[in-house]
Amino acid sequence: MLEPAEETTLETTIESERFDQGSIALHWLTVLLIIVLFASAWSREALDHDTRLASALMTAHRTTGVVTWIVGWVRLVWRQKSAILPPFPESMPKLQQWIAKANEYGLYVLLVAQPISGLGHVVFHGHQFKLFIWEVPALVEPNSAIRSTFAVAHEFGAKALVALIALHAGAALFHRFVLRDRVLQRMLPWQSESAEARTNRLVLLERYLKKASPSARSLIENDSTAQAGRSGRLSLNEAHEYPVEFCCHFGWIL
Repeated sequence: MLEPAEETTLETTIESERFDQGSIALHWLTVLLIIVLFASAWSREALDHDTRLASALMTAHRTTGVVTWIVGWVRLVWRQKSAILPPFPESMPKLQQWIAKANEYGLYVLLVAQPISGLGHVVFHGHQFKLFIWEVPALVEPNSAIRSTFAVAHEFGAKALVALIALHAGAALFHRFVLRDRVLQRMLPWQSESAEARTNRLVLLERYLKKASPSARSLIENDSTAQAGRSGRLSLNEAHEYPVEFCCHFGWIL
């Protein structure tokens, strides 16, 4: 059982490994909006474009696109002004960190560029269109050349968005199930109980090691390394991967 002061430290440690609640909320709102965007677009392509349902899906697609554009800018402002951005794991190679950053910036660019190309395609059609609950009158004369340019850009952007999302999601799952670190958990809207319990055990272990003699500390770490089947000393940070080996020294129940 941790003392109140230590519980506060533990909670601070847990939260410091995670994004702030604002960033997490905006992230998952964006995920929901993107699902609606692709679902409405793909569903419309399966229908006769002259039907009322196809028209309603197109309106939903345009409206969601504008909302996504707004949310994209809100995320950029929040990131610059208020976001808490936890660092990459120390074990993560620099190249992977660079790829992750490039992927993230690419997603931001597409979040604000895709709605513009889509709306440009609609506007240069030269007809009135529905957006949210309003009928927007024709804003410009029809221009097939510009409209075609926007259409090509929108289609290319959609494919690029799918590719970047697949890379982003795949990397998150790779961290979770292969590397078994806490990169994915940093953006989840909840804090898993198992992660809290594991962090709690590490705090207890760290407290014990601080009180233990150097010889005892060396014995624990070396023995834990041997049980893990690895060479060298096992650090406290690495202990996240081997909770059983550490807990067996203290009779903790996992």
